Amino acid sequence: MILVIAATVVSAALFYFGTGTHPVWWLMWLAPIPVLLVVPRVRGRVAYAMAAFAWFAGTLNMWSYLRHVVVLPGNPHANLLVLPPIILVGVFVIPSLVFGLAVLLWRAFVIWNDPWRAALVVPAVWVTYEYLVGVTSAHGTFGNLVYTQMNFLPVLQLASVFGVWGVTFCVLFFAAAVAALLSGAGTAGQRQMFAAAAGLLMLVMLTFGWWRVHFMPKPEHSVMVGLLASDLPQNVEVADPDEDKGRLLRDYLEQVRLLVAQGARVIVLPEKLSAVVDPQITSETDALFQGAATKYKCSIVVGVLRRSGTDRLNEARMYRPAHPAVVTYDKQHMLPPFESNLRPGTTRALVSEPSGMWGVAICKDMDFPLLSRQYGKDGAGLLLVPAWDFGVDAWLHDRMAVMRGVESGFSIARAAKDGMLTVSDSRGQILAQRSSASAPFASAVAAVPVRNIATLYSRFGDWFAWLDIALLGMLLGSRLKRAG
Repeated sequence: MILVIAATVVSAALFYFGTGTHPVWWLMWLAPIPVLLVVPRVRGRVAYAMAAFAWFAGTLNMWSYLRHVVVLPGNPHANLLVLPPIILVGVFVIPSLVFGLAVLLWRAFVIWNDPWRAALVVPAVWVTYEYLVGVTSAHGTFGNLVYTQMNFLPVLQLASVFGVWGVTFCVLFFAAAVAALLSGAGTAGQRQMFAAAAGLLMLVMLTFGWWRVHFMPKPEHSVMVGLLASDLPQNVEVADPDEDKGRLLRDYLEQVRLLVAQGARVIVLPEKLSAVVDPQITSETDALFQGAATKYKCSIVVGVLRRSGTDRLNEARMYRPAHPAVVTYDKQHMLPPFESNLRPGTTRALVSEPSGMWGVAICKDMDFPLLSRQYGKDGAGLLLVPAWDFGVDAWLHDRMAVMRGVESGFSIARAAKDGMLTVSDSRGQILAQRSSASAPFASAVAAVPVRNIATLYSRFGDWFAWLDIALLGMLLGSRLKRAG
């Protein structure tokens, strides 16, 4: 009993610090191992309970975040236990039950002295679960284990081939394989062959990642990007045109002037900077920003709330010198329930510039690989992203956007209120970064490569997820056949 409790507590602690909004990446590689080493020695019911509880306890690191995001905005005096049941079940209970199932299958294969199937079944179960959630959830890939690895660049490069599913598979395969070896499953010869093959597989994958990071082709074109955001209380909420009288927009444009003086040629402002609720206000806003773009000879991307007939849109508007027509992009993926009253967009926005092809997306759009993959297939070399985060998730949500560039082969410039100002390249390397809370008007300027690097993922999409589902089907089939 002491061993059961100790293994469960250690795995839970590793999950706790290896996941969440500020994960320690290497802990996730180790987190499942303590539980896996003990479950062959206990009954199936106990094994399942150990695994499910370790996952549940470990992911409670998200409790305060969800309370901050879901509860506090509407009621700052709300009790800790008022999270909606659907959130409690979806975030904490279901993943715990799925992890318990993965461990139970691992245990069965180890008991049958089959280390290969044991090593494969844990990542196969988890990737299948994450993929099904990712294509059906309004939150996309938010919460996927892949984002625990954002500080480990070599393994991130697997996403350019396999998508996020390959990164998660690699991490969990390592833990399951190590535990299978340490469990003593199979004969000595089988274990030696398994160790050599599994080790070679991991070496090949990480060598590929190291090579991709360190031998990036030199870009032919780049552009100086400026990012700008203010977290001052009077600047965070969406500006009301009647009350604000254009004060916030003029303040931002003064900062635009300063960024231009530092060499910026395209400037990204945050999401929902102002509400342009009627044609007159829209025209006034357009005239203000188009005039600045022409005067300073720079492109400006700004996020606004706009009314179109009876519809309300979360929109990014791009103003370019010598191009009087405003380029618009309407956010496609809304954040429920805060944006449930807004109409999602359906089209992408691309502009051809001397430096290359630029695209536009907004905040939560970057939680969904499909949209970015479409931009990659369009040939985008730089994605400009106005955003608005929740403060506590600044690093995590920022890095989710960075991952989209690794998958689909382009640079990203993202400016978020209550978040981060970040410029990254197609390898996930951070070229510039600053907290939006670091100054009254925080800014960052960096030279950004503008080059579309075609990836296997951008071309073939989620092929690995489907291969993983097929693998899980075969493993379950072999489990049922053996049990029968």
